[in-house]
Amino acid sequence: MKREFDPEKKLYTLAILVQDIPGVLSQVARLFARKGYNIESIVTGGTDRPNTARLAISILADELMINQIADQCRKLIPVLAVKILDEATSIQREFSLIKVRATDRNSRDEVIQMANIFRANIIDVGRDTLTVAIFGDRSKTRALTDLLADFGILEIAKTGTLAIERGRSTIYDDNKLKEEYNYGKNVL
Repeated sequence: MKREFDPEKKLYTLAILVQDIPGVLSQVARLFARKGYNIESIVTGGTDRPNTARLAISILADELMINQIADQCRKLIPVLAVKILDEATSIQREFSLIKVRATDRNSRDEVIQMANIFRANIIDVGRDTLTVAIFGDRSKTRALTDLLADFGILEIAKTGTLAIERGRSTIYDDNKLKEEYNYGKNVL
C-alpha cells in the first residue's frame, strides 16, 4: 500500500491499555474515525493483568495529531493508560505470511535460501507454491517481500505492528494522567 509522502507526518504507534470489556475496540476505533485519522494497523490482545487488554495502533500523523489523539483516547472511560511509542525508544515487530509461486526446483531452492537469509520459515509447501512466515520489523518484511516479488507473490497476510517500550519503562508508568482522568470517570 503506497502512500503519498508528507514530510511532516511519520508512523507513530500508540500503546493503549484498556479494560477488557465488550465493545472497547469499537469505541477506540470510532474515536479515530470521528477525528478523521486512518488507522494503519491495529493489534489487540491480553496482558499480564486480569480483565485488561492492550491495543497497539499505528497511524500516520504529525506530532500535534498524535498528541491530540492520545489525549482523546485517555478521556475514554475504559482506557487505563496511553503511551506514544516511536521507533527509537520501542521494539516494533510484525508477522507476515507470504505465499509465493515456486513452480520448479530452482525457484523453490531460491525462495528457501532467501527465507533462510532473513531467518524466515517455510511453513507450507504446495506443488507450485511455498508459504513463508517472517517475524521482524517493517523494513525486514518489506525487503523480503521485494525479493520474493520476482517469483510472483500470490497472497500476503500480515498482522499489524506489535510494540513495547525498551528498557524498564512500561505502559503502567503512565499513572498521573490515568488518575487525573479516572477521577472524572468514577464520579459518573
